[in-house]
Amino acid sequence: MKVILLADVKGQGKKNEVIEVSDGYGKNFLIPRKLAKLADAQSLNDVKVKAEAKAYRIETERREAQELAEKLKSLLVKVPATSGADGRLYGSVTTKDIVEHLQAQHGIVIDKRKLVLNDAIKTYGRFEVEVKLYTEVTGAINVLVCEK
Repeated sequence: MKVILLADVKGQGKKNEVIEVSDGYGKNFLIPRKLAKLADAQSLNDVKVKAEAKAYRIETERREAQELAEKLKSLLVKVPATSGADGRLYGSVTTKDIVEHLQAQHGIVIDKRKLVLNDAIKTYGRFEVEVKLYTEVTGAINVLVCEK
């Protein structure tokens, strides 16, 4: 008996998968507990359409992330900061600071958790900060830390 899983079933498969199970297991366990439904032509077509829509959405999001990565590569974000006499900053420049100045200067909104800072920025200068925009799509933001 072919069924379409409506939820993840341990040992059988993930949600929206079409699997082959024994008649008794399907009729007496999966279907009554609403873990699966019988795979007829209409439901198989629904699963196919959902899979195509998901693939299209993923491809669209990936393309948008790549375009944003290209756009970020050419931008420079200026972050003003104050320092002591030795040139070290009071505190450090955080991802929150970078994101706020990116939005204020260029109108681009990025979640601060997507920025990857290896070490805290504690001096004046130019830094390149990695941005994880999407699965396997990364970009870089050029950050210039300058005096207020």
